[in-house]
Amino acid sequence: MNWTVDEEYDGFLLRDYLLQVRGFSRRILKGIKFDGGQLLVNGEDSRVRRVLQVGDKVEVLFPPEKKGSFMNPELIQLDIVYEDDDVLVVNKPPGMATIPSFNHGSGTLANGILGYYQTKQIPYTIHIVTRLDKDTSGLVLVAKHRFSHSILSKDQKLGKVNRSYFAIIEGQMVDKEGTIEEPIARKPDSIIERMVHENGQRAVTHYRVKEKVGPFSLMDIKLETGRTHQIRVHFSYLDHPLVGDSLYGGSTTYMERQALHCQSLAFTQPLTNQRLSFTCEIPEDMKGLLCVGEK
Repeated sequence: MNWTVDEEYDGFLLRDYLLQVRGFSRRILKGIKFDGGQLLVNGEDSRVRRVLQVGDKVEVLFPPEKKGSFMNPELIQLDIVYEDDDVLVVNKPPGMATIPSFNHGSGTLANGILGYYQTKQIPYTIHIVTRLDKDTSGLVLVAKHRFSHSILSKDQKLGKVNRSYFAIIEGQMVDKEGTIEEPIARKPDSIIERMVHENGQRAVTHYRVKEKVGPFSLMDIKLETGRTHQIRVHFSYLDHPLVGDSLYGGSTTYMERQALHCQSLAFTQPLTNQRLSFTCEIPEDMKGLLCVGEK
């Protein structure tokens, strides 16, 4: 990763150039310094207090990244929607956990990406930016290295990483579009389930009825906040649980996973500042559910 110093940054300390101009965090700089990375100016190893001049070539070499001991590369077929040197966008199928856990040690998206990196000799580990539940399908944003991850994580907190979802709910909403603003908290005695509670965190969900199909409604949903299970909790709270979502009261007669799909993703490329947007089709099981509703 390298840049040429422009005239407006003549006289900057290397540290300030990287922090203020290139968006590095102090944690990243500390990692480079102590974990085996290098800061080069015109090919020379340099300290962060070096004074830069116009035309200097600044290069950052990141330290080797260590993968978690619970992650193992696996050769898994991936639907890669977009890839560059800094980010990866993958269309995750339903039923695939995003990262390994005690109950899902293999067959995860993270393991599949590590396997892909291994075949392509990409020297990075996994940095998931937008995680999806195991049974939620759709677009997942992955940062390839710690620098792009730090920028995208910051953008996500500022609301600059935007996602929209298709969900199929039971019944029909009274309003064709609206906003659900109800705080969400962890349900007592459960490490998984969430609930609407006055002492919970602020949660805002915007929705539009895209199509009414028999006893179901296809919803177009945008999140203003990103709480765990937010869409599932909010629609269950309104007595319109997602079809197949047994955890929050949805029927599994026609579908055995929550009918939820991340269909669009937009973010700013962390190094080029180009705004990127992607969409993907609704998966076959949700298409089939809509066909059932039409009968």
